[in-house]
Amino acid sequence: MKKINTNRLAEETWSSPKGKFTGAGKEVSEALGRKPQSTDLLERHPFDVEIVRVAPGKTPYPYHLHSAQWEFYHVISGTGIVRHKDGKTPIEPGDAFLFKPNEPHQLINDGSQDLILYVVADNPIGESVYYPDSRKWGVRSPERCILRSEALDYYDGEE
Repeated sequence: MKKINTNRLAEETWSSPKGKFTGAGKEVSEALGRKPQSTDLLERHPFDVEIVRVAPGKTPYPYHLHSAQWEFYHVISGTGIVRHKDGKTPIEPGDAFLFKPNEPHQLINDGSQDLILYVVADNPIGESVYYPDSRKWGVRSPERCILRSEALDYYDGEE
């Protein structure tokens, strides 16, 4: 058995070029040995766990949907809003929610403290992602490529 302590995991941060999208996360599954680029299911793991932190006033990623992936969220602390196909829903500690494939979603921290969530996603091979606001696709099998009719930058059309 491999055991880790998430309190001791390094937090990885990211930001879009203009700073519209910013977040941080602890890659729990990778610390437990998950190899994201592998197509071997024993190395890839059947699900992916991350602890995501979103600073006040920030959103970690563009509005998007997954073609095959399910995502489960559980709010640990802070407050925010989830943008989804039916509008926006406030979230707070203890809230849990799920996005099925083809359901667009986005997190927004509209509070005054960090928004911290557990995210658990299944891990399909051949996943693609659609970004409705910028009308582009991300294709992963297992590498990632962002495109419309030609390869694009991840944040193209978002900021």
